[in-house]
Amino acid sequence: MNVPEKYREYDELLKSKLDEYRYIHSLGVAKSARHLAELYGSDPEKAYFAGLMHDVMKNAAPEEQLQMIKKADIILSSSERLNRKLWHAIAGAAFLKLELNITDPDIIGAVRWHTTGKANMTTLEKVIYLADYIEPNRDFDGVEDLRRVVWEDLDRGLAMGLAMTVEEMKERGNPVHHNTLEALEYLRGHNHE
Repeated sequence: MNVPEKYREYDELLKSKLDEYRYIHSLGVAKSARHLAELYGSDPEKAYFAGLMHDVMKNAAPEEQLQMIKKADIILSSSERLNRKLWHAIAGAAFLKLELNITDPDIIGAVRWHTTGKANMTTLEKVIYLADYIEPNRDFDGVEDLRRVVWEDLDRGLAMGLAMTVEEMKERGNPVHHNTLEALEYLRGHNHE
């Protein structure tokens, strides 16, 4: 999987920051995000870039992630403080802003919300959340069903992905992030078909 020339420096950065599994996953997310964006009328270039960079802080030590969050003057909620798995998305958005001078709020938001989702997501935020879930290297129970729905209907796919996240959290005995629940509520409230 080749990264287009214009993303070469970001590709090098990712190779230096991520393990091989996470790097290959990021390339898969970038590709899936571009296709979803083309299908659902979001900017394919932004989608590719946000997909490529969404996990930029994933392999950083927790202290490093917290430092980046602090540097961006972000105050974590108590549930975020307790759940380390959420830090890399928040730190990743901060890293793009502070270290790479990426100012596009759409890209920053897509990276920021790719783990929990939130109410009233932009199309790009939905695309990255779902591309992260369904990229070709993902293999889990139900992924084929999710893929099928996502390619048919973005919002139905999003509702399904969010519901799977809630289920997984409950099974693991982890608290479900309020943003994930709010994202589901929002979708259900705005789905009038």
